[in-house]
Amino acid sequence: MSLFGGVISVSNVCTLLFVVFAVLFFGYALGRIKIRGISLGDAGVFIIALLAGALFFSVNGAGELHFAASSASFDFSESLGAIESLGLIFFVTSVGYIAGPKFFGNFKRNFKSYVLLGIVLPLMGGVSAVLCILAGELFGYGASISSQDGFVAMIVGLLSGSLTSTPAFSATKATVAAEYEGLVSVGHGIAYIFGVVGIVLFVQLVPKLCKANMEEERAKLTPVASGEGSATKKLFCLDPHGIAGFALAALLGVLVGQIKIPLTAEGLEGTCFSLTTTGGCLLASLVLGHFGNVGRLNLLPEQSTLKLLREIGLVFFLVGAGIPGGAEFVANFDVMYFVYGVFMTVVPLTLGFFFAKYILRLSLLNNLGAITGGRTSTPALGMLIHVAGTEDVASAYAATYPVALITVVLVSQFLVILF
Repeated sequence: MSLFGGVISVSNVCTLLFVVFAVLFFGYALGRIKIRGISLGDAGVFIIALLAGALFFSVNGAGELHFAASSASFDFSESLGAIESLGLIFFVTSVGYIAGPKFFGNFKRNFKSYVLLGIVLPLMGGVSAVLCILAGELFGYGASISSQDGFVAMIVGLLSGSLTSTPAFSATKATVAAEYEGLVSVGHGIAYIFGVVGIVLFVQLVPKLCKANMEEERAKLTPVASGEGSATKKLFCLDPHGIAGFALAALLGVLVGQIKIPLTAEGLEGTCFSLTTTGGCLLASLVLGHFGNVGRLNLLPEQSTLKLLREIGLVFFLVGAGIPGGAEFVANFDVMYFVYGVFMTVVPLTLGFFFAKYILRLSLLNNLGAITGGRTSTPALGMLIHVAGTEDVASAYAATYPVALITVVLVSQFLVILF
């Protein structure tokens, strides 16, 4: 028996489901382990997904992902890509709805800071990438690369991976010469792992190192009037959990994310910028979350629904990204490139934190929330919400994310053109 015209067999579906739920179970178990108060949390799912990809999957020369224990030649990459995309839609749409009622007031108060961080953090990443390029020219590109163009493609791929930025990855592949697209993919895969784990640990370590009083820090996230006084008006709900409103935000977000803005003279045939599905869903849910209803139609999902979909979305995203990442990491690992990726993750994070603290004078949670947005890191926001004990940090993430999204795409393309 087969599904979808024989493309996906029942055995392949069962294999995929078995792997996904096994990764979730063992990932949550790993995430609960604490060492001196520090845990991986949901990133434990990512680590187990990486191990599953490294141990049980392989990538062939065509970039297809195969289950090593099976003689079948089914490519699992598209199925896992769908899980990753669905997870992102669930997560960012939930975040947008949660942040929406307080977003515009918080954005108005800290507008300059959020915009600056959205620009400065990717620029710091770009500077760190330039330093790595200069180091490569000084000490050698590595055994697998013989040209500067190839090395630049690798470094910019590492940059997109350290920022965990799919739009930057896509834009870079579209900018480099065709023969170097594979190097961009390799670099992205190598740096992506520490890009996720590094910032997840960062948002836990910083409050401990600062000896922060979380109750006082939460109080600094001053609540903003959200227009809840209109809740006495009789509103009509399509379903008791608000899933219909959630689906509308996701639908609008997917459509908005498909809008492409040409950045080169070739128009839509050249390099284009788009908010992508992630940015589109975030924008749509922020707007719907802010207004709450259209006429008498209530579009606000229940908070319990949002929290559940946010958690499911995050771990689905980690599974969908982690398994292929683990397989690619094993196939393409190089110690020198991994060190470059760590450098491009740690240095901008550290400098960005101090810039926000001492120059912009943001409170700790606004600082870390804006950094997760400036680094376009979905897993880090999930961990920060847990560490902070409040969803209000999502407002800073949502405010910084769109600016950072645009900046990191432009920075990545500029590096390719410059070198």
